Amino acid sequence: MEPTTSTSDFVLLGLLVSTEATGIVFTVIFAIFVVAVTANVVMIVLIQVDSRLHTSMYFLLSQLSIMDTLFICTTVPKLLVDMVSTERTISFVACGIQIFLYSTTAGSEFFLLGLMAYDRYVAVCNPLRYPVLMNRKICLLLAAGAWFGGSLDGFLLTPVTMNVPYCGSHQINHFFCEIPAVLKLACADTSLYETLMYLCCVLMLLIPISIISTSYALILLTVHRMHSAEGRKKAFTTCSSHLTVVSIFYGAAFYTYVLPRSFHTPEQDKIVSAFYTIVTPMLNPLIYSLRNKDVMGALERVFSHCSPAQKVATGEA
Repeated sequence: MEPTTSTSDFVLLGLLVSTEATGIVFTVIFAIFVVAVTANVVMIVLIQVDSRLHTSMYFLLSQLSIMDTLFICTTVPKLLVDMVSTERTISFVACGIQIFLYSTTAGSEFFLLGLMAYDRYVAVCNPLRYPVLMNRKICLLLAAGAWFGGSLDGFLLTPVTMNVPYCGSHQINHFFCEIPAVLKLACADTSLYETLMYLCCVLMLLIPISIISTSYALILLTVHRMHSAEGRKKAFTTCSSHLTVVSIFYGAAFYTYVLPRSFHTPEQDKIVSAFYTIVTPMLNPLIYSLRNKDVMGALERVFSHCSPAQKVATGEA
C-alpha cells in the first residue's frame, strides 16, 4: 500500500447516523452551533462593554468564550457540510490545520480552567489582596501563558502526526481529524509516538488538575470557617459554575486521551468527542451566565439601552 502524500485526501466517515435521522441530527447540531457561537460572542461583548465586568474573573471568562468559539468553529461547520454532501473528503493540509486548531484551543482551555480556579482561590481566600494579586497585568500574563501552553501542544503534535505515513482506504472513522482516529490509518509503528502523546496529555491534565484541586481544597477550608451564611452561599455559587465546567471538559478529555485504547470503541469515541467539541462550548457560557447575577444584570442593561421604550424615554428627557 502506498503511503499518503501531502496531495492525498482523507475521507471523514462522520457520525454514521441513519438516513432517516440525518435531518433531525443536522438540525440539532446546527441549533447547538448557533446557540454556542451566539452565547459566547454575547459573553465576550458584554464583558467588553460593561465596566462592572472589568475584573480578572470576567477577563478570564472572556478568554474561555474566545477559545470555545474557535473550538466549535474548527469542527462543526465541516461536520454540517459533510452531513448534506455526498463527498466527505478533507485534504491533507486541511486535516493538519484542524488538528492544530483543536489541539491549541483544547490545550489552552485545559490551562485556562486551572488558572480560573486560582482566581477563585484568591477571590475567596484573599479578598482584600485580590485587586493586587490579580491585577490587569497579571491577568494578561496568565491568559498569554494559557494560549502559549495550548499553542505548544498544537505545534508539537501536529507536525509529528502529519509526518506519519498513512496507507489503505484513508477513511477516518470520525467526524473530524482527531489524532487517535487519524493514527489508526498509519502504516508505520506509532506506539512510541502514542506513548509520548499519552504522557504529554497526562502532564497537560495533571498540572491544571493539581492547581484546581489545591485551590478548591483551600476554598473549602475557608468557606467552612465562614460565619456568614450569605458569604458561604456567594462562595459556593461562584465556584460551583467553574467546577461544573471543569468536570465536563476534563472528564471527556480523560476518556479520549488517557484511558487505554482497549476501553474505546469508535462509536463511544464519537459520542464523547461530539459532547466536548459540540455541546461543551454551548454549555460553558450558559452555565456562567444563567447562574451569575452580574452577567444577567449586564445583559438586562444592554437590552434596556437598546429597547425602543428606553430610546423614547431618553428622547423625551
